[in-house]
Amino acid sequence: MNERGAVRHDYETIAKWITPGSKVLDLGCGDGSLLAYLARNRAIRGYGVEIDDENVLACIKHSVNVIQSDLESGLSVFESASFDYVILSQTLQAMKNTESIIREMLRVGREGIVTFPNFGYWQNRVQILRGHMPVSSNLPYEWYDSPNIRLCTTRDFENFCAEHGVNILQRIVMNNGKVATLLPNLFGTLAVFRFTKGG
Repeated sequence: MNERGAVRHDYETIAKWITPGSKVLDLGCGDGSLLAYLARNRAIRGYGVEIDDENVLACIKHSVNVIQSDLESGLSVFESASFDYVILSQTLQAMKNTESIIREMLRVGREGIVTFPNFGYWQNRVQILRGHMPVSSNLPYEWYDSPNIRLCTTRDFENFCAEHGVNILQRIVMNNGKVATLLPNLFGTLAVFRFTKGG
């Protein structure tokens, strides 16, 4: 998560997709900065789920509603269709069970939003060709201390959605806050997807 006060570019994109006054659940909410941003800009009623002690305390300090829980254990504490949007912001790549968390997001919420670093970005590919795992501003960890266990490309996520009955409503791929329109899987560093259950 970013330091409080600094706004990530994906926050702005997410906010544009959120209807004002909606009920939002942020999974892996960190210090609560996204929920605080959405509360200020979209008047949402927000709740977060976070496992880290320091982040939970930061949420409480900044008046963000938070439940301390491990996402890998599921979202059984939440009733079906109890939120308008469920967000997984730069946490998907750290999840062990991707299928389960996406399924739970769509059980609990009307729509899901995920953001993740695009492993298909050309500079990542170059680093792999040189024999190294990529390290960048969006993938800042070395291979041995990285929390990322499920790195994927935008195309990988699109294929996942097609195979699992997930309907993609919108997709934006960015590079330094600008939308990558030309070959986004090659030139985009950060992917933002909005989706719902397939019909």
